[in-house]
Amino acid sequence: MKYYFIFNKPYRVLCQFSPVEGKLTLSDFLSLPKDVYPVGRLDYDSEGLLLLTNDGLLHHRLIDPRYEHSRTYLVQVEGIPDEQALQKLTNGIVIENKKTKRANVKIVEPPQNLWERNPPIRFRKSIPTTWLEIELFEGRNRQIRKMTAAVGFPTLRLIRIKIEFLEVFELKPGEFRELSHDEIRKLKNICGIS
Repeated sequence: MKYYFIFNKPYRVLCQFSPVEGKLTLSDFLSLPKDVYPVGRLDYDSEGLLLLTNDGLLHHRLIDPRYEHSRTYLVQVEGIPDEQALQKLTNGIVIENKKTKRANVKIVEPPQNLWERNPPIRFRKSIPTTWLEIELFEGRNRQIRKMTAAVGFPTLRLIRIKIEFLEVFELKPGEFRELSHDEIRKLKNICGIS
């Protein structure tokens, strides 16, 4: 039987089921069949939408960069990026000797429906922060953090809010739900699976 879940991964939770002393993992929140795994990862210090499944073909299509599926993030950065920095993020930046794929990047208003992070980000009166919405079509290790640092605006908070059409905002941190039949069909269709 195939299973499909979405989970709102809280801050400072490892994206694995095996226990690690002194750290929370997915097993502290989820009790799922043994063959269900996350599709891709979110760093320990990142938050938001995680898709979990035991559908091997869907898993492969969603993580293989050739298929270029969409992942959208809210990113709070230190400072106020100028047009040149936004253009560099959009066009791609060389990190670890490889240029990132084109991304959709825009400045957005501070999100109103966002949960509090515990602990909150460090606050400095003299340094403003800016929220960006970044849509990626690849998923390299700590990619957004490396991209924003490369243009001089370090990431303070990173939340994945969407994978394709699936959104996180209906779930509080630590909550999960099973996908509907329509959502599964739509996701498979996007991934070219009949």
